[in-house]
Amino acid sequence: MIMTGTLYLIPNTLGPCEDGASDPLTSLIPEQVQACTAGLEYFIAENAKTTRAFLKLVAVRHPLARPLQEIRIAELNVNTAEAALPQLLQPLLQGEDAGLISEAGVPAVADPGANLVRMAHEHGIRVRPLVGPSSLLLAVMSSGLNGQSFAFNGYLPVDASQRAKQIRMLEERSRKERQTQLFIETPYRNAALLDTLASTCQPGTLVCVATDLSLASESIATRTAGAWKKQLTAGKAPDLHKRPTVFLLLGQ
Repeated sequence: MIMTGTLYLIPNTLGPCEDGASDPLTSLIPEQVQACTAGLEYFIAENAKTTRAFLKLVAVRHPLARPLQEIRIAELNVNTAEAALPQLLQPLLQGEDAGLISEAGVPAVADPGANLVRMAHEHGIRVRPLVGPSSLLLAVMSSGLNGQSFAFNGYLPVDASQRAKQIRMLEERSRKERQTQLFIETPYRNAALLDTLASTCQPGTLVCVATDLSLASESIATRTAGAWKKQLTAGKAPDLHKRPTVFLLLGQ
């Protein structure tokens, strides 16, 4: 009887590492995680190009099991059909270990890998999560908002009126349940989302904007919606353009 392989959930960095660093991953990804990653020959990745770049960084301290060009990388992203998932698991069912890796941060959280993880459980495949940076948890930690109860809501509607309606609903839920609400936006629409938060939320609602978490350009600020509105009106908006950002609010 063939024993199934293990599906390792491998954390990626949250953005480009510092230029010129001799050991670029040392403060972000634990040594044991790097060593485990280096020993794998098959990866299921949200983005193959990003994964190859990550493996090059891993190889700085840990030689890869095979030359990079020989390592197999199958893509799993928002365009992957559900019917394609069993094929991605075939090597594991034949006894080979595999790594599931996101384009940034931890896999299967705000990431298309969750369905594959569920299917792995259904097939009796061992799933092993590895330690690494999560922008959502880093944002909760650094916001000063309620870390005992929080909810991640993914992306808000693109339509302006629907987005404002969703924000008011989340603000009311937050106020009633004392629950921090988290959401993200496509980076080029960050400024528009902050404008909507400042103009839609009650003046006393706390809003945190956490940008470029774990990177050298990291910026985290928690203010009331009223204070954000004054800052934006004064033309002192933070530079959020094309910078990965987590938004949090807590109704008062």
